[in-house]
Amino acid sequence: MKLRNASAAMVGAAGLMMTMTSANAAVTVLGGGAATDCYKAAEFDGEPVGGVATCNSALENISLSVQDRAATLINRGILKGRIDDLHGALADYNAGLKLNDKLGEGYVDRGAVMISLHRYQVALEDITKGIELGANHLAIAYYDRAIVHEALGNNRAAYDDFQKALEIDPNMGLASMQLQRFQVKRTGGLGGA
Repeated sequence: MKLRNASAAMVGAAGLMMTMTSANAAVTVLGGGAATDCYKAAEFDGEPVGGVATCNSALENISLSVQDRAATLINRGILKGRIDDLHGALADYNAGLKLNDKLGEGYVDRGAVMISLHRYQVALEDITKGIELGANHLAIAYYDRAIVHEALGNNRAAYDDFQKALEIDPNMGLASMQLQRFQVKRTGGLGGA
């Protein structure tokens, strides 16, 4: 059995665009204040320019724990990505992960930036690491990794990851829509002789 996608060109345009609009998984910061507001802006699609300013204010607070500083950097990266500051987002993800390399969301989000930069192998490594670390939004992680697999020409892995995303979140319309593009083709005979 071989899987083919129905329209590879669609991945380049629509698939990557959908990835950047849905890929961000914020890192929770509790306790109130600017760091929590930064998290809320990143997690709940707050206004990104104001959100970046809120995150900047939080990062100026020297009393943030290392964990909260790392989370706030990741969250600011998400907001920078939403205003197409991909290099600024990447710098924030790198800085946040340098402080805490156990933040699965940071790897998944950095992988989304790598998709936009067409650095697919790096994206695959980052997203896979985020999945292994148990990122909070695993359906998004599998969806993004499917986009990467397809860009790398591995249609079977892409299909499997779109399926996994839909299994985790049965209401994920993006994954369902992507799966409709695939066709299952039977190849070969009935077995070896």
